[in-house]
Order: sequence, then C-alpha cells, then structure tokens
Amino acid sequence: MSDPVSAFRDAVHSGDVDAAVALFAPDAVFHSPVVHKPYEGREALRAILRAVVTVFEDFSYTGAYADGDDGGVLVFTARVGDRALQGVDILRTVDGVLTELTVMVRPYSAATALRERMAALLT
Repeated sequence: MSDPVSAFRDAVHSGDVDAAVALFAPDAVFHSPVVHKPYEGREALRAILRAVVTVFEDFSYTGAYADGDDGGVLVFTARVGDRALQGVDILRTVDGVLTELTVMVRPYSAATALRERMAALLT
C-alpha cells in the first residue's frame, strides 16, 4: 500500500479529519457516491469528511489494494442508521500526494440513507 494511502487510512481510522485532508493537493477532487458533480479543493473535502465522520457508525476499513505508485483502494464497512453498507475509497496520487478521492457504496438503500443524512449536514 502506498504511503499516502496508508496515512489516509490511519487518519480516517483515528477520526483525524485535518490530518486526512492535509494529505491532499490543494486542488484535490472528491467524487461522491450520491452527487454527480465532483467537489473541488481541500475545504470541500474537509466539510465532507467531517460530515462522514458524524454520519457513519461502526466504520472500519476491511481491506486494501495497491495501484503501484498511482494510489490504491480501501474497502470499508459502516452503518447509516439501521442500514449496513459496504464501500470503497479509491485514492489517486501524483508524486506521493493524494489528488483524487472517489467513494462508492452499496446497497442502494444505504446510499439513499447516506445521501439524506449528508444533505442535512452540508446544506
């Protein structure tokens, strides 16, 4: 697993949003599992990760896959209310700096619950 991906995993596991965000380039891009338009920049990412820490319960990374020097994939489980979910964080790097985070979650009912709770926190 590449160093920034591991550092991101460790920061998220410890609930340290600021440390996680600091690993990203200033113009980082976040692709949401429930919003079609990407979010851009560290401050947008900070707001999203802070909301996620509030919304996800029993969050745990359960696997990791490296993509050479280009990033990696972290597999996770969590709950949103009474909905269990599985997901992946797809992280891209350039020169050892995280540049992109794409999150995918399943099942649909958990994604819907996630969308509703996140919308309430981010609007």
